[in-house]
Amino acid sequence: MRPPVGIMGILLALGVVNVGSGKEKPFPAPEASQLSEAYSHVPMPPGFKVIPTELEGPVFADSRGRTLYKWPIASLRNGYAGDPKDKSVCEDKVTTKTGGYMSPYPDGLDLPDLDRRKSCVAEWAPVLVDAKAKPVGDWTIITRSDDTKQWAYDHHALYTSYLDHAPGDVMAGTATFRSGGDTPAERMPVGPPPAVPPGFLVETTVRGRMLLAEKRLSVYVSDNDARNASNCNDACALIWQPMIAPATARPQGEWTIIKRSPAVRQWAFRKKPLYTYARDEVEASLDGSEVSGWHNVYTQLAPAPPKPFSIQQTINGDVLADSRGMTVYFYTCGDDSADQLSCDTLDSPQQYRLAICGGGDPARCQRLWHYVLAAPEAKSNSRIWTVITIDPQTGRAAQPHQPGALRVWAYRDRPVYTYAGDRQPADFEGNALGEWQGRRNGFRAFWIRNELFSRG
Repeated sequence: MRPPVGIMGILLALGVVNVGSGKEKPFPAPEASQLSEAYSHVPMPPGFKVIPTELEGPVFADSRGRTLYKWPIASLRNGYAGDPKDKSVCEDKVTTKTGGYMSPYPDGLDLPDLDRRKSCVAEWAPVLVDAKAKPVGDWTIITRSDDTKQWAYDHHALYTSYLDHAPGDVMAGTATFRSGGDTPAERMPVGPPPAVPPGFLVETTVRGRMLLAEKRLSVYVSDNDARNASNCNDACALIWQPMIAPATARPQGEWTIIKRSPAVRQWAFRKKPLYTYARDEVEASLDGSEVSGWHNVYTQLAPAPPKPFSIQQTINGDVLADSRGMTVYFYTCGDDSADQLSCDTLDSPQQYRLAICGGGDPARCQRLWHYVLAAPEAKSNSRIWTVITIDPQTGRAAQPHQPGALRVWAYRDRPVYTYAGDRQPADFEGNALGEWQGRRNGFRAFWIRNELFSRG
């Protein structure tokens, strides 16, 4: 592992942080109520609906069940990309040159695989408007540059993706790994507001849809509490601060209100009283869940990875690991063009990945980054984890019986890897390898809980 430096070295020297031992931790077993999330019903035009997804919660979908996405404008290193409000800049024109948005690359360079490259519209089909359609609620109609009409929600133009094949698929974009600043302008699924009282919000994470309070403070529940009754008082309530319900608040759906005293009311979710943790120092913290008997709250838990995987403890937190306990990595990429297309899918240009994993040499890439192989009988019980067949020479999809093809595990239809530089469980030498710490083009460890660096 990397030698400790800075604050990390000080913490290790003082014994405040223990060196990761590769100890395995169990995945949480979701209850039936944690498999889906309630949402607020909003007016929708005819032909649209809300469907559940495993990772992003409820999303809007078209009449065929295809997830709807937005492309919000984002500030990049050298300019802006994405859709301004009430406008679409996704055109039916193949972009051939780099845009210079992500230094150190200048603009005007040829993009790879131009003979195969799709237009923005070919990958992100605009959700077009029927001639008789009318705006409804937050659903509005915008005019594209070719004078066709397109649906927008909350001022964001809406699209579907060719990467989604069945209702409930959200393979094309996610809110889970957003980093900001050094990442491409990402597409994200669009859905109805979560059914939470004012002052609460829900955020997508790899563990599930995390419940947060104002200022993005984490919310916790205690095993010591009874149903709709708090046993946290006096000194306990100074550290675990009850989530107070205002006098005007009323129970709704899975939300109830308990009385701590005649004048003090506390929110409860699924009959468990809610608290914040006085010692949390960062937003969306998981620190309180390290205290025995206390847990972060999720409106919906993400499916556990398949059985060959485990969670390993490292000096940086908890990371996904393969059957041998070795750290698992995912690859992410968005090209430096005006349309910011993904370059981490099986049918996208592989030059980006090969440049990072092997300096352009496919053989070196395979020596350093190993696909996580799936056993012949392996199968997944979720949509976000699948077994795919891949040609290791090209990095593209292969036929099942193609000579040399490998059956490998994939997360959101993208293969996952281990790194040859990791010598033992709890090593994560391959983390943040690539451009801008692996956020724009590179490899990142699959953090379940990330302690001392930016959240995974």
